[in-house]
Amino acid sequence: MLQLIDVLIILAYLVGTIVIGLAARKQAQKSKDDYLMGGKSLPWYMLGLSNASGMFDISGTMWLVTLTFVYGFKSIWIPWLWPVFNQVFLMVYLSVWLRRSNVTTGAEWILFRFDSGKGGRRSHTIIVIFAILSCLGFLAYGFIGLGKFVEIFIPWELISPFIPFDVAPAYIPHFYGIIFTLFAVFYSVLGGMSGIVWTDVLQYGIMTISSIAIAVIAWQAFGENTLNVPDDWMNPFFGWELDMDWTGIIDEVNTKIAEDGYTLFGLFFMLMVFKGILSSIAGPAPNYDMQKILSTKSPLEAAKMSAFSLGALIPTRYLMVGGFSILAVLFYDQLDLKTAGVLDFEKVLPAAIEQFVPVGLLGLLLAGLLAAFMSTFAGTLNAAQAYLVNDIYLKYKEPDASSKKIKKMNYLSGIVVVLISIVLGFFVQDVNSILQWIVSALYGSYVVSNVLKWHWWRFNGEGYFWGMLSGILPALIFPIFTDTLDLYYFPIILLISIVGAIVGTYSAPPTNEAVLMDFYKKTNPWGFWKQIADKVALADNSFKKNKGFSRDMFNVVIGTFAQTLMVIIPIYIIIREYSLVLYCSIALCIAIVILKFNWWDRVKKDNTQIS
Repeated sequence: MLQLIDVLIILAYLVGTIVIGLAARKQAQKSKDDYLMGGKSLPWYMLGLSNASGMFDISGTMWLVTLTFVYGFKSIWIPWLWPVFNQVFLMVYLSVWLRRSNVTTGAEWILFRFDSGKGGRRSHTIIVIFAILSCLGFLAYGFIGLGKFVEIFIPWELISPFIPFDVAPAYIPHFYGIIFTLFAVFYSVLGGMSGIVWTDVLQYGIMTISSIAIAVIAWQAFGENTLNVPDDWMNPFFGWELDMDWTGIIDEVNTKIAEDGYTLFGLFFMLMVFKGILSSIAGPAPNYDMQKILSTKSPLEAAKMSAFSLGALIPTRYLMVGGFSILAVLFYDQLDLKTAGVLDFEKVLPAAIEQFVPVGLLGLLLAGLLAAFMSTFAGTLNAAQAYLVNDIYLKYKEPDASSKKIKKMNYLSGIVVVLISIVLGFFVQDVNSILQWIVSALYGSYVVSNVLKWHWWRFNGEGYFWGMLSGILPALIFPIFTDTLDLYYFPIILLISIVGAIVGTYSAPPTNEAVLMDFYKKTNPWGFWKQIADKVALADNSFKKNKGFSRDMFNVVIGTFAQTLMVIIPIYIIIREYSLVLYCSIALCIAIVILKFNWWDRVKKDNTQIS
């Protein structure tokens, strides 16, 4: 139960967000770029902390704690479903390529790549639709996660006498989600990108303190108790089948494993890596991650920001995830995991917080996790506003709108998006289902067109439109007719998208050559660009073609290896496996040294030459 000091800490944080929103309002009102991108004047390290804070979301953290509790060290692979290693691709080369465009949104980037002809306009329309769909999906995902979280700490019996209407037990999380969403709406809609970044930095500080404290509590508890888990729980490696049996320990976990659909773990892993690599090469989806990259001062700062986000996020987050997971396994019999009489493993995190976190720290941690929700919510909301205002209102409705009208549209679009996401949230019953749909089905529709747009000169706007549309439609339809794990029909969506992209491409002439040359010269991607590269080199003798494919891919492998080590080291610290901590730390240092010489020194040199 919350004590007075905890309530005061939470209130202090909420008041702080309001103050930041009001303080950032003046800067945000200067122009469209100031509102949507902080005027492209924010330092890379603040954007990096903000990006890390946005990824430290409450629903994702609940999901990771549940995974670690159920699957142990094998859980380090399951977030590749997202895929978490897409940040490594961004760090190594994609954030640089993206930032060189100097555009405001991903939809605006599409016109930079395909021009504003018929195909370009269609592509622009379809990416706006995808962006808004993905933003609404993420907002609903965060919304339901927050509600489940708050429900444990503010029992409905305490506040129901003050509510003038009845709320069915299944929808109590949705009610709490609405209440706390309003705070995120306030500072994000008023303060724009600057308000979001400053609030995120505050939240990151809170979460870092909380994560360290939780890890220390779990470390102490592990030294005084015995961890009762299946034999394979401590082993990060796996075979074709999962072979993890909780019978006689916590029998209900076996049902959870069966429901998740990860039993054929080898097949799941292969599909996950295949889908993850394609998704990563496609580049960032049009959400808050892309907006942070486009908001940096330069391509070099975009690379620094992406790298810093990884280093800031993963060790801190996994101190918390590992800590709560170990505590939950040690003291499972003390946790209340039921919602409306049904066992719900997604409540492992809030139940563990209620049981194990002391007064004072509880308020700080809850403030941080509420902030984590609001950070992700606000960043996603900002991205949705950018597409609605920049790519629909200003492009099609009123291109010469005054600053006053743009400000009104920013506010109105934010309110509309929030209302729609709340309605969608009422149709979502758990975090895992909406997460699976977003990362497997919806993002499956994104992959083909967005890989080809970087790497094939002949790919045009018509191909992009039909590739995206032929992926989005089955992504929306398949879940209605099947209960199969969304990842398993990713290959079908992929094949349909490939056919749509290829047929669409050859149904129309190539993109205007001058547009292609401008895109290629500014972005300088590797891939199938010989015809355009030769013409750019002929027009500009100083131009040097990008021949860094093999180097970039090697750096991606090293970066993913380093990222995985940063995940596993905090958990090894908590369970006192100090020899493994030492070996993994040495391997991590070697990986960082390789990246210093083979990535960072090269990316500095390349971008100095281009600029």
